[in-house]
Amino acid sequence: MRRARAYYSRWDGSQEVPSPGAEDLFPQLADDLVEHGNPDQALRRLMQQGFGSGPGQVQGLRELLERVRHRRQELARQAFSRLQDALSRTSPEDLARTRQMLADLNDMVERRQAGEDVDAEFEQFMRRYGDAVPGRPRNLDELMEALSAQMARSRALLDAMTPEQRARLAELSEAVLEGDAGLELELGRLAANLAGTPLAGDQFEIGLQLGPGSGVLSELSDLSDLEQLLAGAPSPGALAEVDIERARQLLGDQEARSLQALSEMANRLKAAGLVEQREGQLRLTPRGLRRTGELALADLYSRLERYRSGQHPVGVPGAGHERAGETKPYEWGDPFNLSIEQTLRNAVARQGPGAPVHLDPVDFEVEQTEALTRSATVIMLDLSLSMPMRDNFLPAKKMAMALHALISGRYPADYLGIVGFSRSAREIAFRDLPEVSWDYDWGTNIQHGLAVARRLLAHQRGTRQIIMVTDGEPTAHWPVGAPEPVFSYPPTRETVDATLVEVARCTRDGIRVNTFALDATGHLRHFVEQMARLNKGKAFFTSPSELGDYVLVDFLEGKRAQRRRGRRPA
Repeated sequence: MRRARAYYSRWDGSQEVPSPGAEDLFPQLADDLVEHGNPDQALRRLMQQGFGSGPGQVQGLRELLERVRHRRQELARQAFSRLQDALSRTSPEDLARTRQMLADLNDMVERRQAGEDVDAEFEQFMRRYGDAVPGRPRNLDELMEALSAQMARSRALLDAMTPEQRARLAELSEAVLEGDAGLELELGRLAANLAGTPLAGDQFEIGLQLGPGSGVLSELSDLSDLEQLLAGAPSPGALAEVDIERARQLLGDQEARSLQALSEMANRLKAAGLVEQREGQLRLTPRGLRRTGELALADLYSRLERYRSGQHPVGVPGAGHERAGETKPYEWGDPFNLSIEQTLRNAVARQGPGAPVHLDPVDFEVEQTEALTRSATVIMLDLSLSMPMRDNFLPAKKMAMALHALISGRYPADYLGIVGFSRSAREIAFRDLPEVSWDYDWGTNIQHGLAVARRLLAHQRGTRQIIMVTDGEPTAHWPVGAPEPVFSYPPTRETVDATLVEVARCTRDGIRVNTFALDATGHLRHFVEQMARLNKGKAFFTSPSELGDYVLVDFLEGKRAQRRRGRRPA
């Protein structure tokens, strides 16, 4: 059996760079998806800014548009130089031929407008002036269309020039016309004949189109069209209209690769099963939801070097678990309790009967394990307006998704609930968490949040806890029997007392409340310390950048403490 070889060489620009796949792309969207939960918006933002670095970098539309504009300016300078030189070198013979061509064209247009048949005259015109006419028109209509396109290119060229360059060309054009009154007359005649048509323009523009400036404008026109398309693209799918090969000719290989990669982003995510189209919009699939949480968790793990052990950041594989009698596909980080029977079944199903049976990592199935110690956790997530105003919302929501990924992957027997609270509180299903945003309302109703969390934990087994993340002291509560909550800032004694009563109820029910206070002021710190003394829970005063680390470490330490105490399910 011949062994495959790999060869390495210094990057010189000639190597083929593969287009980024979904696994390269999705991590670039992760924070945006966590904060807003909208794949359409996340892709639009990524389309604008690009991603990656080095040879595989995908340039965003902002950079590509700048490249297009720079290229247009560069070509305009070149075209100006060529036009200036051509106008300066125009000979009397050139002027005479152009004058006669314009006269013959005017005669054809006027006779056509009078209802006459000009086909024979057109054929004679093309035999005489075909080299000076854009394209290969077969009749007068096609000639006028070609001239109309050429006029658009002339205007694109003039738009790309500086005012000084336009003034210089106008000056040279006037000098040419002054030397040939007949040419100026025919240009004015043509401008009158074309009034109200796409070819309408002044004598200077028409002169550029039919005179020595023709033939230098196609590239500038295509760049102008590309710029318009890129500037107006509402989504990556709109970039499918770009002619990639023409973009390669105009801008270069890297820019063409970037445009192709941007146009394929949504389709690659769909093909990978991470997003799907629902009701005209992209939505995260269950797989996409899990992947978002896994990326958030991996980001936290990467900062916790001291908790790493072997191939998984925390824990001892297989310790503290018992077999649950079920199997699952192996995922990175799972204890490698391989189910030989199911793994072989997968391999045979994949490759068919016969020996030998060749195993592939996709065949691996591992024994589902059930933690000997169960926990029931509710995350209370502050959704009040102060959270985004202080840049606290994204870290808090990212922590919630990471903790869900940890519990569902490593502790499948555990319960995790989520409660969002601002002026009032509500339960949030995990499938809805990515799309949850802050409430455009004032009020931090910790009392109602604790009441909803306590209700969710009422019938759960094992160690029960609430993880509350907030950046504000209690400024709202829901009085018994009232139709709506009461808000007051600064907090009233009534609101604080009502919140502490709910803390006492959690304590009575054996529910530990661990509070993570962000950017804590003196008043918030004092209140959180009151809660901790009453409930015997923990109080953490941290910053947004360290929130996830604190929550993850505290949760894992709690799990280890439970194992050490040898607690079993109630």
